[in-house]
This record gives sequence, structure tokens and C-alpha cells, in this order.
Amino acid sequence: MRTSRTLGLIMIAPAAIMILLFFLMPVVLTAAFSLTNMSTATGISGGAYQVTQAAVNRLTAEMPELASAIAGPRFVIDEEGVAALEALKLKPGLAAGLRAEHLGEVFASRREAERVIKSLKDRPSTREVKQMSDLFNRSVLNTRFETREALLESLRRLGFDLAPEEQEAVAKATYTGWVWTADNFRTIGKSPDMAQIFLNTAFYVAVTLLFFNVGYALFLAVTTHYMAAATASIFRAVWLLPRITPVVIYVLMWKWLTWDNGFLSLFMGQFGYPAKNYLLDNARNAWFFVILLNGFIGASMGMLVFSSAIKAIPETQFHASEVDGASRWQQIRYIVLPQLRWPILFVTCYQTLSLLASFNEILLSTRGGPGRATEVWSLAAYHTALQNYTGNLEYGLGAAMALVLVVIGVILSLIYLRVFRYDTLISKPLIED
Repeated sequence: MRTSRTLGLIMIAPAAIMILLFFLMPVVLTAAFSLTNMSTATGISGGAYQVTQAAVNRLTAEMPELASAIAGPRFVIDEEGVAALEALKLKPGLAAGLRAEHLGEVFASRREAERVIKSLKDRPSTREVKQMSDLFNRSVLNTRFETREALLESLRRLGFDLAPEEQEAVAKATYTGWVWTADNFRTIGKSPDMAQIFLNTAFYVAVTLLFFNVGYALFLAVTTHYMAAATASIFRAVWLLPRITPVVIYVLMWKWLTWDNGFLSLFMGQFGYPAKNYLLDNARNAWFFVILLNGFIGASMGMLVFSSAIKAIPETQFHASEVDGASRWQQIRYIVLPQLRWPILFVTCYQTLSLLASFNEILLSTRGGPGRATEVWSLAAYHTALQNYTGNLEYGLGAAMALVLVVIGVILSLIYLRVFRYDTLISKPLIED
């Protein structure tokens, strides 16, 4: 017994490793990344501190006066400026006077600095005053610091005596590396764009699932069951074409149908209608074709599963019902559908998860347009994390959006198991052989 158990563990080990590496680890990493602010701006390692205009804008929300002061120039009488002044070879007393009387002083404006320069014994000309003040112009804007201490020390040299809470705010606003945060989920919860994308996804999944992936697939399976075997095989083979056709070619065929120089425009032009791109003309048309495009692919899988399940029903049940005078509809209602509960559960659950996660067809056909009318959650997560128009890829936010899909998928799966009474499906039969 122990040998058999060991052998069983050895045989199942490769499958367990595959599940760990290709299912559990991606989910764990997605969850970890979703709790960071990781993006192309932060990188995937510890960053530096950089006072950019974006950082100033972030600081403005908390401390507007401090942000305005940091963004502006300061004038510091330092050794570097005095040495540069000596190199200009102006009046010898100018550099000596600044070094002796004003070295280390900081001025918040050019006017204050120039007032001090004008008060020197060797009075410089107006042109020389402007030239000298430029030598002492200092700013931290667009300056990169490797450490927090270096940033704060530079601000101290510019005359900023920051309180601890101000130091923390400046460091947080200027830090370019990633940090642990739950802001991604707050962004998802508060953003009106996310709410619209969620509604788009719910509409897309519900309509495609109900009318095609389950509804139409069930209709095809039942219809072909009552056909002659040869005819049914040909019919099923035709409906498999959307699934086996490469997705790029499949979408191009739909584009040829809907473009302004495609079949629909040419056909409608015969009746006086102007040519237009039906795929991107408006949101209603876009959704119509997106659902058709995806529905024809999804219906084929359900058709095969349901057809196989109907074939597994004993023929004697159909013969007995015919003897009792049952119609085709009565056979479907009382024989076929009750015994398809498990296949319907499987197809519904699988296709729901597939529709939630897949976006290839939408990306290739509409790219989420027109505007963002057909942008679904998985496509929005892809655009956010891997491809967008601004160039700043937000890995953390995209991972948070993907994690939301995982949670929704798990919740819907549990609901399906409850609705279809999974416990009764796997229970032992009441009559044993």
C-alpha cells in the first residue's frame, strides 16, 4: 500500500509542479505586484529621488506653499558661485566682498540677491549685477538624488528648514522607485472610467454567454442531434471553422465585411446608403459585431460538449418517449435538458472565465473603440500594464485589475456551483448496482 501511494505521488508530481509554476505562481506574483505603484517611471527596483514638475504637482495637493517654493529658484552665495565670479575677472573687490560678508546667505528672490550685490563697496554696474546674480542661481528642479539624505541636504543648502512631516511629504512626492501601497485598489474603486469598463465587461460577458456560448451552442447541439448523421457532421464541421481559423485572419475577414470599403458598405450602397465603417461607426454597431465575432467562436465549443453529452443519453429513452407519444420539444424538455445540467455547468463556468480573461478579438478588431465603448476589463488591464498611448506603463495598477478578474472569476464559479447544485451532481446514486 505504501509503495502504491509513493508511486502515485511520483506520477502526480509533474502535474503538481506545472500547476504551481503556471497557475499558482502567476496569481501570487500578480497579487504582489498589485500592492505596489510599479510603473515605467518607478522601474522594478529601488529608485532615486527626483524633483520633477510632476513631483511638485503631487506635493502641491498637500503643501502648496512649500511646493511653490521648491519649484522656484533660490540664490545662494556659495563658494562655487564666488569662484565663478573670480573667473570673470571683474573688479577684484566684488568676489572678496561677497566671500567675506555674505558667504552662505540664501535669498528667496533675485531682487534680494541683487540688492546685496549692489551694496558692495566696489559698486558693480547694472549689467554686472545681473551677470553676477546668475552665478548664484540654484534650484533642485529636475535634479536627481540617489538618497533621501542627499535630497534633504540639498534643500537645507537652499535655505529650507523642513519639519519632519514636510520632509516626509517631499520625500514621498519625489521618490521615483516603487513602494508597497493599496492605492491601486482605491483608484479602481473611485475611478468613473473603471466603473464604465466594469459595466462594459458585464454586458459583454452576459450577452455573449447567454445568446451564443451557451444558448446558441445548446440550440446547435439539439438541432444536429435530430439531423442525419452525415448532415450533422458537416454542419458541426462548418461551425468549427471560426475556432480553428487563426484569430488574425478571422478578425480580418470581419473587418473586410464591415469596413467602409467592405461588403456591407458595397451592398448597402446599392440602396443609396453612404459607405461607412460599421465596426467603428458607433458604440451600438461596435458591440453588435464584437459580440457576433466572439459568439461564433464560443458557440462551437459548447456545441461539441453538448452534442457529446446528448449522444451519451441512452437511445432507449428516446424510443420509449416516442412510444408514449412525446413530441420533440417534450423530449428536449424532459430527457435532454435534465441530463445536460453538468455539461451546462461546465460550459457556463468555463466560458465565463474565458470571456472575462480574453481580449484578443476585441484588441484586433476595435482596440476598445470607438473611444472606449468596447473596452472590457481584461483589455483595459492590458492597456494599463503593457501598452498605452501615454507611454507610462502602470504595472501595479494593471496587476490590481487582473487580480480583480481572478476574484470575480472565483466568486462566479462558486455561484455557478450553487445554482447548478454541484453537490447533488457528485453525490452517490441512490440505487447501487
